[in-house]
Order: sequence, then structure tokens, then C-alpha cells
Amino acid sequence: MIRAVQKEDIPEITVLVRESFMTVAESYGITKENAPRFTAFSISEERLCQQLEEHRPMFVFENEGRILGYYSLQLLKDCACELNNLAVLPESRHQCIGGQLLQHAFDTAKRLGCTLMHIGIVEENTVLRKWYEAHGAVHTGTKKFDFFPFTCGYLIKELQGDAQPRYE
Repeated sequence: MIRAVQKEDIPEITVLVRESFMTVAESYGITKENAPRFTAFSISEERLCQQLEEHRPMFVFENEGRILGYYSLQLLKDCACELNNLAVLPESRHQCIGGQLLQHAFDTAKRLGCTLMHIGIVEENTVLRKWYEAHGAVHTGTKKFDFFPFTCGYLIKELQGDAQPRYE
């Protein structure tokens, strides 16, 4: 079941996000020393509480009282949003939880009036990139930052149903 985050969920979500992003860190040589701003190392209960207090849309996938997945949205200008921290516990992956959360994120964003979703990934994670593309996201480019030992990849997802992509 997907439901809205409650304040008492924050400690469990913090652990979930850290564990989930840690598998990416381990796969791509990302450490606290070479990328302290990477999600696996920078997420905190305080940060998530602040986002909840900002009234960000935040949701969990829960099964039998245990939180197995999470995502949040950051609402931006011009009817856009950014998908943040879509995460599934490593031992709960490959059970369609991520796909359910992603579809929920698309539906929630549309309901909130968003027509475009921005998604950021570790570009070297080609499996994740292909997964987002299989769900209709389009790769738009990359950027290298001095504070990350990896390349940031960017995708967008049009949220207008069958609307044609914009070429602005």
C-alpha cells in the first residue's frame, strides 16, 4: 500500500534511503570521503522532517507494517517537479515496488498540476537509466560536478498523457 508519510515514519525512511543509496555507492566507488553530499551519506532525519514541514509530497510503500519504499517530490516553477530519493530496500527490489512508486509519483504530480518531472541519476548506472526510460522518461544530458566522483545524468518525463514532447 502506498500512503503519505507521517512524522513518525521519518527514522525508518532515513535508514531505508541510506541503505538503498548505499548499494549504488558501493557499485560505483562512491564514499563519504569522495562524495559527502551523495544521498547515502547526506540524508538525515532533520532534513526529511524539514521537507515534511515544507509540505512536500512524500510517500511510502508499506507492507504488513514495514516501509519498503519511499519517494518525494519537489514542486518547481512552471508546472514542473523533481522526483527525489525514489528508493526501495535492497532485499525488496524486483517486486515491482519501484514501478508502483514511480507510477504513483507520476499520478501525484499530474494531480498537483505538474506537466513535467525532472529526474536525476548517477549516469554510470545504466540499468537505472534504462529503467526510467522504459517508464517513459527521456534522457536530456549530463553534468560533471567537482564534488562528485560520478557524472550526474538527467531525464525528464512528460506528464501530459499522450502529449508530444516540447522542443523549447
